[in-house]
Amino acid sequence: MKKVNVALVRLLQFVVFVVSVFMVIVYFGAMVLLPLDAVVLLIKLMGVVGLNGFIAAFIAIPVVGYLGLMVYKTPGLCKMVVDAGVDLIKTSKIRVEAFNEIADAVKA
Repeated sequence: MKKVNVALVRLLQFVVFVVSVFMVIVYFGAMVLLPLDAVVLLIKLMGVVGLNGFIAAFIAIPVVGYLGLMVYKTPGLCKMVVDAGVDLIKTSKIRVEAFNEIADAVKA
């Protein structure tokens, strides 16, 4: 019965690990995809106004680049976003390692 309990603890540990990795990938992936989405939305908006897609892209890319520069120059904002991701990683690591203590207690 102890082997079954240890296996269940390890299974739950694996599930928590997979969910944690997924959350971290989604968090940092969103940081990459937000500017790309802004470019696409601006191109579509300019397309509604009547601009060609190439001309709209020629205008939208520098606009989003300038907005990114403004975000980068905002004191502490980039550091806060990265620190939030790093805290997510640290919390996930602590939660996954907590299962080791439970597995050791079940083995004994």
